[in-house]
Amino acid sequence: MQRKRFNTMTCPIARSLEHVGEWWSMLILRDASAGLTRFDEFEQSLGIAPNMLSRRLSALVQAGMLEKRRYSERPPRDEYLLTERGRDFRGVLFALMAFGNRHFAPEGASVMLVDAASGAPAEPVLVDRHSGKPLVEPAFKVVPGPAATGRVHQRLARREAGRAS
Repeated sequence: MQRKRFNTMTCPIARSLEHVGEWWSMLILRDASAGLTRFDEFEQSLGIAPNMLSRRLSALVQAGMLEKRRYSERPPRDEYLLTERGRDFRGVLFALMAFGNRHFAPEGASVMLVDAASGAPAEPVLVDRHSGKPLVEPAFKVVPGPAATGRVHQRLARREAGRAS
């Protein structure tokens, strides 16, 4: 079965999934956010096969999420560092961690986000950068953007019509 490609879709979620939607990719980005940089560190942390790790690291470099930097010439060794794009993804990881702790951790949180100064647990929420208001309905809604195609307009229009009923 051939994998479906999302890179030609206009949906920003689908396009993002094209680059980070595979679970190994998200776990690599999680580990990179935690400070891991070297192939053997990722391999040990994840228990992933070396050939799969090589493919995922290459894909993340190609997607601009990681930068590959040589740290040893003999033997040749590279490290993988988060780019600005990769650092931007940390918010997604924090939200996914909070979601997982809330909905899929009946034994309790195994890892938490805390305030670095006080140690108080933090609860990630999405807020509008300009107003500071939480991004919740009905205060905010999804609408077609300037690059939306007819299909996107139709889907969002049907969604709005269903809410008005």
